[in-house]
Parts: sequence; structure tokens; C-alpha cells
Amino acid sequence: MSRLILFNKPFQVLCQFLDKDGRPTLADFIRRPSVYPAGRLDHDSEGLLLLTDDGQLQSRIADPRWKLPKTYWAQVEGDISEEALEKLRRGVELNDGHTLPAEAEKLIDPVLWERNPPIRYRASIPVSWIALTIREGRNRQVRRMTAAVGFPTLRLVRVAIGPWRVDGLAPGEWKEVEVKSGDIPGFSEVALLKKTPDKAPEKKRFRPPGGRSAASDPRPLRRSPSTPPTSPPRSPTPSSRKGRGS
Repeated sequence: MSRLILFNKPFQVLCQFLDKDGRPTLADFIRRPSVYPAGRLDHDSEGLLLLTDDGQLQSRIADPRWKLPKTYWAQVEGDISEEALEKLRRGVELNDGHTLPAEAEKLIDPVLWERNPPIRYRASIPVSWIALTIREGRNRQVRRMTAAVGFPTLRLVRVAIGPWRVDGLAPGEWKEVEVKSGDIPGFSEVALLKKTPDKAPEKKRFRPPGGRSAASDPRPLRRSPSTPPTSPPRSPTPSSRKGRGS
């Protein structure tokens, strides 16, 4: 099975392994070779980030064409109204076009870890929390959406991507899980199987056109080793693709 890492990215950590300016990166927390982020999470956002060593799985998670749902908890400035939530559900107009319909609801006292540094508290300005599920991947989309309906985002935490959640992981912690067929709708198990090195293919004797024997051809034959060659392993038959499911 493919390797998938669920990581709770802390605030102000870059979604990359190197930084010439010396800022905190993924390398400060994850020391696994050949894994790469499947998508990104902004420097000033927190929460779930997925990493994998499987290029097909990475594309399936990150590519917005597949519309894998991503759920965010956003702390916004002001007591958000039902009217604003309804606008988010219908989609809002941004400078790069209208967003797709989203799922939006108000949260009452969500349980989360403390951010370091904390959000600046201002007694004169109330705050509220919302859960927002989107199926796009535009730059800083959630922040722009809440601002467009009059409630700027103060803190943003991604809590879920598709079937995977950040539950049980403190900031900076990660765990590895197996990806099984059906975890992602429409993505077959065949695509998730890690490829193993094939055995050396059988070296076939040269037979020129016209059916002449190899002995009549002037080119020398390259013989196989003494052990009988084996054919490369065959992949299992792909399962039928299901609907989009999102």
C-alpha cells in the first residue's frame, strides 16, 4: 500500500523541506525520505497536511479537478450571521471568479489546541467560529471567502481532507496510515499499489522476418543465464471506477 502521512502543521511552518531564510519547515518535524506534500497549507494556517511517496496518490489528493472535500475551522472577526453563512453556501464572487457552493455552519466553542502565538484578544470586538467545507484549491480561498461576506478570518485550521482528519494529533505530531481502495472515491486499488521492481524480462532469441532460423542470421545470440527466466508479474485487474462521491 502507499505511504500516507497525516501531519498537524503548526502555525508559521512552511509546507516545504528547505528554506534559504532559515524559517521552520517540514524537515523540522518529519524525517522520512521521499515523501512530499499532497497540496499545501499556508504559512499562517494550521492543521492537517497530507504527505505521500506515491505520485498518483499525491495528484489524486491535490488536484482540484477531483474536488476532494477539505474542511476548515475558521475563527472570524464578528458574530457571523446566518445571512453570511448562506452566502458562503451559495458561493461568493472573488477577484478570480465565483466560488463553488460550500458547506458552512456556525460552531459553538470548538475544542482546539492553543495557537502559539495566540490570536490578539480585543474585548470590544466579538469573534465567532465557522466550519467551512470547500472542493476547490484557490490561493487563500477560505480567507478571501469570509472577507467577502464581511467577516475576516483571524485564525484558520484545516481539520479534514476527504476521509482523513487531524483528530488526536497535537501541533507538530504526525502518523502514518495505509491507503485502501475506497478511501478516495473513484480511485482504484490498482493505482494505490506500490510498484515493486520487476524481474529481468526473458531475453528472446532474434528471429528475422521471413521465418528464418536464428542460426542463419549472422548476428550472435545473447543467451539467458542458466536459471530459467520468468515473466514480469502481472498487475491485478483494475476495479470498476465509482462515481465522484464528493
